[in-house]
Amino acid sequence: MRVLAIILALFFHFIAPDASAAEPSVIIVGAGISGILAAKTLHDAGVRDFLILEGTDRIGGRMCKGQFSGHTIELGANWLFSGGPKPNILVDIGKEIKLKTFYSDYENISSNTYKQEGGLYPKNLVEEIVNVGAAEAEFCANFSRRLSSLPGQDVDMSILAAQRLYSNKVPTTPLEMVIDFYYNDYEDAEPPKDTSLKHTYPRGESEDFGEDTYFVADPRGFESVVHYFANKFLLNENGVITDPRLKLNKVVREIEYTKTGVTMKIEDGSVYKSKYAILSVSLGVLQSDLISFKPTLPVWKKVAISDFNMAVYTKIFLKFPYTFWPIGPGTEFFLYAHENRGYYPIWQHLENEIPGSNILFVTVTNVESKRIEQQSDNETLAEIMAVLKKMFGNDIPYPEDILVPRWWSHRLYRGTYANWPSRFNEKSHDQLGAPIGPIYFTGEYLSSEYIGYVSGAYLEGIRTANDVINCIKKKSCRGFKTLQTAPKVQMGRKAYGPK
Repeated sequence: MRVLAIILALFFHFIAPDASAAEPSVIIVGAGISGILAAKTLHDAGVRDFLILEGTDRIGGRMCKGQFSGHTIELGANWLFSGGPKPNILVDIGKEIKLKTFYSDYENISSNTYKQEGGLYPKNLVEEIVNVGAAEAEFCANFSRRLSSLPGQDVDMSILAAQRLYSNKVPTTPLEMVIDFYYNDYEDAEPPKDTSLKHTYPRGESEDFGEDTYFVADPRGFESVVHYFANKFLLNENGVITDPRLKLNKVVREIEYTKTGVTMKIEDGSVYKSKYAILSVSLGVLQSDLISFKPTLPVWKKVAISDFNMAVYTKIFLKFPYTFWPIGPGTEFFLYAHENRGYYPIWQHLENEIPGSNILFVTVTNVESKRIEQQSDNETLAEIMAVLKKMFGNDIPYPEDILVPRWWSHRLYRGTYANWPSRFNEKSHDQLGAPIGPIYFTGEYLSSEYIGYVSGAYLEGIRTANDVINCIKKKSCRGFKTLQTAPKVQMGRKAYGPK
């Protein structure tokens, strides 16, 4: 097997060399699921002289596992959806590779909702607010369908505006706010006032693939799904990818483009050239100054990029010497209601998935995620312990370990996933995804149906690669048409676009 691997490696070295030899047709920046599926789609179509440049030392992107107190936990994407009218290929692959998943049962959450100063809310009171939230969500879905059915119009509003239409009332009490957080922020990572109704409700992932959610808790990590695809076309030896078409630790800092090709300058000083490029970096990276473009991107493109929302969703993990919270059926999830919306609101223990681990995690989003990232772990731990003492009393142990992911601060991510803002129309979203000359863009933020989800990233990687294949094989190149006839974007009284 080792001899065969060496022969194959030499073969691929000659048909798909890096910039030091022949110039590849396509460079793909980023080896998350969008980038890997884009590469696989090219490969399957016979375009095999591509190069993948990944800034980290691994593939998977924001499907990212971590090691915490001897256990594998998911820092990023974590759930699969099942039970709907459409098959979920990610679920099917999970079954094929025997990915360990666990059903997430939220049914008893009304029995596990804690007051700000301690003690449980009465179950019937919580159920009343939960029922309001469910009815509100159903109204939002139906009203969104009505907006989408208006012929020739692109009318939208925030989820908050739709909530006002439903009841002329918005959540104000700690209990109302935490239930509203559970229905909205917990999914979108931003509050209803910031989130598009039309492009959020009905939620495509659960509408198409089902409302049954399964929590991934596998020692190989959720990223093993990405490896499943990579192993279909990239050479590997003993589980390690050795294909020269994948290069790790290559942080792209500058992209120069013309009508004839692309030149990429890497942080380590290396340079790569290609005829086309697919950027599968996160929207947050595009919004940062990590990558510069020469010439600079058109103003309409920069406006579309900067005006979309990159959200932050943070799971903070804590390891204790023993469990002091309820365990058993119906106890996995519990809520903490606070006067400050989103203050350590949604908790989950891992005793179902990893028995005896004594691990809790709490989910925060948006402003709280960014605030917490800027303080020390000790400061965060002090806040968390104050909350836990409110819920479970002062006689609880001090944690042995804490892990605070910093997605917003990480220069190669700058957030966790995109969220469609209410002010952003479909034409602007088309501009967000429009290629510029030989540069194509891909990622979950470009999915209209499954924005923010792994499914969206998966499908967008395939779609973008097919665009590039059409350009290579059929000379039907969207990017060059866009470069020549860029749409105008209205800014104040002056329209910015091609003269």
